[in-house]
Amino acid sequence: MKRTYVAGLVLALSVAATAQAATAHALTGTHAVAQVEVPPVNAAALAKSIEGLPAADATAADVRVSGSTGSWQGVSGVTDLRTKRPAEAGARFRAGSVTKVFTVSVVLQLVAEGKLSLDGTVQEYLPGLLPADYPAVKVGQLLNHTSGLPAPKVSDDFADIYATRFQKWTPEAYVAKAVENPIEFTPGTQQHYLNTNTFVAGLLIEKVTGRSYEHEVTTRILRPVGMTDSYLPGTSVRIRGRHNQGYQAVPQGFPDAIKYGEDYVVNMTESSVTSTWASGDLISTTADLEKFVKALFSGRVVPAAQLEPMFTVPPVKAYGGKGDAVYTSGLARMELPGGLVGYGKTGARWGSAAGIGATRDLSRTVVYSVNSTDAKSSGQNQRALAIALAAFAK
Repeated sequence: MKRTYVAGLVLALSVAATAQAATAHALTGTHAVAQVEVPPVNAAALAKSIEGLPAADATAADVRVSGSTGSWQGVSGVTDLRTKRPAEAGARFRAGSVTKVFTVSVVLQLVAEGKLSLDGTVQEYLPGLLPADYPAVKVGQLLNHTSGLPAPKVSDDFADIYATRFQKWTPEAYVAKAVENPIEFTPGTQQHYLNTNTFVAGLLIEKVTGRSYEHEVTTRILRPVGMTDSYLPGTSVRIRGRHNQGYQAVPQGFPDAIKYGEDYVVNMTESSVTSTWASGDLISTTADLEKFVKALFSGRVVPAAQLEPMFTVPPVKAYGGKGDAVYTSGLARMELPGGLVGYGKTGARWGSAAGIGATRDLSRTVVYSVNSTDAKSSGQNQRALAIALAAFAK
């Protein structure tokens, strides 16, 4: 599916020059920037970033900020539009593409165990998956989105998406649909952020371990880190336990639409996430993702020797000549106000936008969930961007 929110802003946690030129700088490759001391947590700025919910752009938000100079937690909005019960901290949500960080982490664990090589090829590990006329695609190129693998051609019209929201995909079918298209570019020469890369990475995990992707993420990361409220739903369309409802803005007259202020929305809480699988199916909480960020950055998830790709942007251009690459293997590099440098990842499912980020030394971490009414478009990032800026503001 079309991902309009990534191309325009890179990450809600990153600060795109086009949106915030006065306060931040665009990501500029792999060059080092000296880390500066993080300011004390600005509670007022953080509270302001989620005030006024429910609002036209979102119905709820849950934010956690922590680090060496203070911490803050805040919740705003309602858990659903019918009862208008206040949202509470700890609700589960769809983390979307934050899932990719977990997939990449497992692959890097397998590299550490000698079961995979970043220089090994997809053709070597998964013979027959890619067309015979495709060039060799390295495992490392999957992780940092320089593989050149294309996306499947599917409708990005929301009416079609809503009508097929319970449709189930298999990973093999998704990849097969994608590689009906020609390779986009010579592997390793450009960067194009696409779910296809992480789908193939998930299939590599299953082939090498002989167990399901879900089993490997659960036993290798969720349980050891203590993420007791997080899980991978498989083919289930529901979110277990306490969670906020997710809504998508639609035109008047759209099937099942309900009035929401001056607008209309449909409830997208229940939907299949098999179309994102290892790229975006994780269900989690802000507390669990905070645990994960701290464990990952401190070397307790991926061994230190294999962790460096997660903090390295490849020295190539973005696909289509749109500036420099910005993504690492699993994350993206962020240049923040005040000279701070961080790494993070955002994700979005219909009705749910999420993000994680931190300075490499963990002097500041931020995790958020926003029940956005337009989570898959560039507009939703304004709220998330405000949260990220507030998390690092003086």
